[in-house]
Amino acid sequence: MIQLMPKCSSFPTHSLRTTLYPYFSQNLTLFPTFSSSSHQSHPSSEIFKSATKMGSYNLGDLSFYSLIENHAASLDFGSLEEVLHLMKHQRRVFMEKNFIVMFKAYGKAHLPEKALDLFHRMGGEFQCKQTVKSFNSVLNVIVQEGLFDRALEFYNHVIASKTLNIHPNALTFNLVIKAMCRLGLVDEAVELFRDIPVRNFAPDAYTYSTLMHGLCKEGRVDEAVSLLDEMHVEGTFPNTVAFNVLIGALCKKGDLARAAKLVDNMFLKGCVPNEVTYNTLVHGLCLKGKLEKAVNLLNRMVLNKCVPNDVTYGTLINGFVKQGRASDGARVLVSLEERGHRGNEYVYSSLISGLCKEGKFNQAMELWKKMLGKGCKPNTVVYSALIDGLCREGKLNEAREVLSEMKNRGYLPNSFTYSSLMRGYFKVGDSHKAILVWKEMANNNCNHNEVCYSILINGLCKDGKLMEALMVWKQMLSRGIKLDVVAYSSMIHGLCTANLVEQGLKLFNQMLCQGPEVQPDVITYNILLNAFCIQKNISRGVDILNIMLDQGIDPDFITCDIFLKNLRENVNPPQDGREFLDELVVRLVKRQRTIGASKIIEVMLHKFLLPKASTWAMIVQQLSKSKNVQKAISECWSRLSC
Repeated sequence: MIQLMPKCSSFPTHSLRTTLYPYFSQNLTLFPTFSSSSHQSHPSSEIFKSATKMGSYNLGDLSFYSLIENHAASLDFGSLEEVLHLMKHQRRVFMEKNFIVMFKAYGKAHLPEKALDLFHRMGGEFQCKQTVKSFNSVLNVIVQEGLFDRALEFYNHVIASKTLNIHPNALTFNLVIKAMCRLGLVDEAVELFRDIPVRNFAPDAYTYSTLMHGLCKEGRVDEAVSLLDEMHVEGTFPNTVAFNVLIGALCKKGDLARAAKLVDNMFLKGCVPNEVTYNTLVHGLCLKGKLEKAVNLLNRMVLNKCVPNDVTYGTLINGFVKQGRASDGARVLVSLEERGHRGNEYVYSSLISGLCKEGKFNQAMELWKKMLGKGCKPNTVVYSALIDGLCREGKLNEAREVLSEMKNRGYLPNSFTYSSLMRGYFKVGDSHKAILVWKEMANNNCNHNEVCYSILINGLCKDGKLMEALMVWKQMLSRGIKLDVVAYSSMIHGLCTANLVEQGLKLFNQMLCQGPEVQPDVITYNILLNAFCIQKNISRGVDILNIMLDQGIDPDFITCDIFLKNLRENVNPPQDGREFLDELVVRLVKRQRTIGASKIIEVMLHKFLLPKASTWAMIVQQLSKSKNVQKAISECWSRLSC
């Protein structure tokens, strides 16, 4: 809670003469010498011989104001308190603008409580009436510190105070709306926004942008876009910030067509897109896998004399890596360097990690050497990426050497580093060393997260050490570690492998009762399907398949192979599975899951199991619809990038 009426704080005991001398040494008539023996009263009573009456104003006041500005600029708050104390003792005039200077200094020093304290001292202790200017200054300090609850509390207290009699202005409303939006009180912010014209103020571009951001954060993008239309009607000129807020929200939502229209709208309104606009669009295109469009947009950015920055290139390179095209990302890095930029450690770590995952270890090592040669110092992220790549290649000894070098250079391994080593040792069948890495983590005060636990459980289960895996599972539960899909699936696989299918099914049912982030994936379903097929229990396998479809999980190639093998080996008479897969395609199409259905068709063609003519017609019709939609989206982006 805010202390709305704080007590007067004590003053520092620095030497006033030392503090004031540099500023008043040229005005000897104001500062006559005084002996150290005459200290019965405060020294300041001897400094100014021509004492002033309360409320009077003379040239000495200007000197005090200069002191305030200088001490505020240097954030010397102890000396500021001395000056205020001396001014009060000498009954000098306090001006609001000087307090505003001090409020800004407290904001710069991240001391909002001190600003609040001084605001409440203004009227009583220093006899300086607060107005909306000083009120807004303190409110801004609190908001900039992210103390949004306190900001609203301070606002409500001041506005309700009859003693202060302060009326909010447009700036006040902007600050309060920002605080409300940051707290998720968007409806309250909209209500206050609608009340602004009633108070004879007009919302400005900052007001609209703030409210748009709050609405977009709550997923109310359509309402935010409608505010842009309202701005046009009200004659408020939308700035780049407002457009960027909306473009970012639409890209995040995946609505690239509307984002493209907004960019066109920007040009029509004479509002030039900046690097934030382009970075947002590049990010949106990368999320959709439209990497060529993103490259074209990058070229357009250069043509429009908007210089791409590290964020632009980093986003594009990361997009290529996520699409399994790290080599293309490396070519973007070359383009970056040709234009005078330098790849940072995050770009290199993304590329090195991506190349290693794609099995292009030699290329990753070349990039590593290139990074060192260009003077880009590797950090924990880059070292961890290289260690992960070496572990994927089965080069555990080299990975250990890199880990030693990493430690020697003062970079601490993190959970990802150790997880890569554990996974690597389990992959080569050395579970003993994997467990030693687990213990090494604890000795180095590196926390075991859910990923580490999942790797350990998965490795132990694959190594046939079910009891040890169960012990780790219980430890995970007792410590409150969040169970993820990998941990559940690994444990289910271990139980099914040990012919404890019913226990595995119980864990599966537990997953179904969990939140959306821990729901079974296609790997989990395939584990259970395979277990029931091994037991020659095809009916229970079909039950699991039905749950799989109801939960929105599409079968993959492994799912199909499991059922085809079961129908071929465990059904009398044996079946080739053509009718089974054909029916599966129909069921998926009826559920509007065209991609999943097309994958089953692909499996059928590989197995020379031709679908029925009616099934062909159905799947072709669905694929044609999606292509038309895709064509329309592509045309929108072609107009944007031309």
